[in-house]
Amino acid sequence: MDVLELARWQFGITTVYHFLMVPLTIGLSVLVAAMQTAWVRTGDLRHLKMTKFWGKLLLVNFAMGVVTGIVQEFQFGMSWSAYSRFIGDVFGAPLAMEGLVAFFVESTFLGLWIFGWDRLPKKVHLACAWAFALATMISAYFILAANSWMQHPVGVEFVNGKPTMNSIGAVLTNNTALAAIPHTLAGAFSVAAAFLVGVAGWHLWRRRGSSESDAGVHRDVWRSSLRLGGWVGVVAFAVLAITGDTQGKLMFEQQPMKMASAEALCHTEAPASFSILAIGDVADANCEDVKTFTVPALLSFLAHNDFSTEVKGVENLVGEYQAKYGANYPDDPDLGPLAGKPIDYVPNLPVTYWGFRVMIGFGAISAGIGVLALWLTRRGRIPGGRWFPLLVLGGIATPFIGNSAGWIFTEMGRQPFVVAPNPSGVEDMWMFTAEAVSKLSVGEVWTSLISLTLIYLVLGLVELYLMRKYVRGGIEGVMPPPRTPGSGSGPGSNAGTDSDADSDSDDSALSFAY
Repeated sequence: MDVLELARWQFGITTVYHFLMVPLTIGLSVLVAAMQTAWVRTGDLRHLKMTKFWGKLLLVNFAMGVVTGIVQEFQFGMSWSAYSRFIGDVFGAPLAMEGLVAFFVESTFLGLWIFGWDRLPKKVHLACAWAFALATMISAYFILAANSWMQHPVGVEFVNGKPTMNSIGAVLTNNTALAAIPHTLAGAFSVAAAFLVGVAGWHLWRRRGSSESDAGVHRDVWRSSLRLGGWVGVVAFAVLAITGDTQGKLMFEQQPMKMASAEALCHTEAPASFSILAIGDVADANCEDVKTFTVPALLSFLAHNDFSTEVKGVENLVGEYQAKYGANYPDDPDLGPLAGKPIDYVPNLPVTYWGFRVMIGFGAISAGIGVLALWLTRRGRIPGGRWFPLLVLGGIATPFIGNSAGWIFTEMGRQPFVVAPNPSGVEDMWMFTAEAVSKLSVGEVWTSLISLTLIYLVLGLVELYLMRKYVRGGIEGVMPPPRTPGSGSGPGSNAGTDSDADSDSDDSALSFAY
């Protein structure tokens, strides 16, 4: 493996790992804020318990996301310094805005939320929760604006041979970013929804034989959490389908090779069929040994909203790309073994083809589990089969897998470009991935790759341990049990009773130390 391949593996591993935390934080932050809103408005202790329990898990996940996210910023200087030097004037702006604005707002209001229990007025404290949730989405927007610029560069011009931003507005309102943000947020809510369904479903099943009056049951908390997660998951999948359709049409216009590789479409078709499943070696760009099960004309509709549009195949696009962007890499020693060699414009077809289907399939499975959980828990029912906790707990993984597959498809589908050309943008505004990598030795990249992978493995085990600990601890793990009359610090103490849920003394009794 050469430096380029190792650097891509390193960035891929660290990015996919980091993105396991990001969608859960985004989705859960909004749902926790909504739970706290319900408590402030109604005074219902059930909503306070939900806020405390899910808030604890949110904090564990957010902390791990921060630790792993910091590494991402340094990646551009470590392994991709040539990219940073060439594109930094444009790419750095949204990243700086994310760090200086969104992340500091997140951290500030999260701190106020953590330490503000019993110290801030309820509505001010609630505002902190919403400010944090809003900041996580704004943070995602800036990151997606930066990534979308790599997919579809806008708001840029060449000054002395160097790309220079001439419109931050164009970068932030890039139509690729505007399509990506609702799709990504819907994916985040899908992750949070599956998390609620899985954990709450397990607790609900675990206490199925207990009476509601028994200590530690909290059946109302788990039922409400499960049903909230189920409905959010269903709505999120509907939004994913709609926004995914929008992204598909943009992909057809902006990155036709990615569209063709998503379908392993070797030859141009009009109308073009959508492949449901392929049998054979989809890596073969000639499709000689591939048999596919298709839906006639559906790909044409996904590309252009009609059933007759021509969709170009990989073979035809290769010739067009060679004519536009060159048949060979520049004969530059910095490109190492690729200097002067033919450019392979075809992405990894097995990864793009199957990644696209894994994304859709696991997203649908996640929504299906949510619908099933809603049906099985209707009208106070609690599923008794041993398969139920296995189903809902296993379902937690499905949107994570779908999200990761979607991002892998998105990033690998634009190869060999790190900055894909804009068909209607500035001429020569693109960059090959091979040109972006730092001048490092194979040993140096192996060292950082192995080190980061091992560190991330340890961090992953720590998060799993903490999540398991607090999930199993249930409500009692984050809130002290209410004190009964005579059991408090003074005779006849009644702190913690439901009737005093809104009082300062009860807020103190029900608070937990984050």
